[in-house]
Amino acid sequence: MNLISELKGRLLTQLPAYEMFSEEPLSKHTSFRIGGPAELAVFPRSVKDLSCVLRTTNEMGIKPFILGGGTNVLAPDEGLRGVVIVTKDALIGLHLLDATHISAMSGMTLAKTAMFAAQDNLSGLEFAHGIPGTVGGAVYMNAGAYGGEIKDVAVKTEFMRLDGTVEVYADDAQGFAYRSSAFQKLDGVILRTEFALTPSTEAEVRSRIKELADKRRAAQPLELPSAGSAFKRPQSGYAAALIDEAGLKGLRVGGAAVSEKHAGFIVNLGGATAADVLALIKLVRQRVYDRSGVLLEPEIRLWGAEHEN
Repeated sequence: MNLISELKGRLLTQLPAYEMFSEEPLSKHTSFRIGGPAELAVFPRSVKDLSCVLRTTNEMGIKPFILGGGTNVLAPDEGLRGVVIVTKDALIGLHLLDATHISAMSGMTLAKTAMFAAQDNLSGLEFAHGIPGTVGGAVYMNAGAYGGEIKDVAVKTEFMRLDGTVEVYADDAQGFAYRSSAFQKLDGVILRTEFALTPSTEAEVRSRIKELADKRRAAQPLELPSAGSAFKRPQSGYAAALIDEAGLKGLRVGGAAVSEKHAGFIVNLGGATAADVLALIKLVRQRVYDRSGVLLEPEIRLWGAEHEN
């Protein structure tokens, strides 16, 4: 019996109601709709379940891959050997803590979290409503759009280590920077985040959400699978503008293409592979560098050991 089979047996004994699948296609769980099979995919349904999975894998010396909403991930075509823990269905819940603070479990979508705040007459998360993915992923990446960032409103985050212990990171300890946070240097899972918001009216917040949604629909290729912005904002200028100026809109490798609608997006036109996307990223970076001297940095998380560099 190999280690992953032994893990599956132990988990079934401890929590027989678990959803676990061998050779589960990662393409089913990423917004790019790309990715080969995970040797074992585990879908815990509560924080208690998650703690059990993490402790068990830790005791067995297995370091899991953690997948939330999968909206900023490019999974490899060959899949992953090992275990992928999919957390989005385990970490659900929204709570109003007081007049200006809400708590969001990391598996909640940003859209639902922003609307929850609106219903409680709280402003500050309107920018996040149209960002795909979950609270956990947004905190991990310090997601932002239209002048707002998670760092502006996140005041406290609970984090579960791989041994199942829980730590709290408040204020500056969250380590937010542009598309970065302290959690990117830690092994474990973001559980929940507390947001400090501003009193407003539901009508005003909903109006702002609609305004930003209309802008997104007009400017972004929301009708095609993608992982959002493909590149981080460089120190000067904007990635999309640099790509557009290099004449790269519509540039295609296999089933992957630079969006005709928004040059900052790489989209799956149908049947795109991770190899297609990686080749296109490399080509775009080179051509932009040749033209402008700016070397773009990918914002998409590239999974798999062969992609670490």
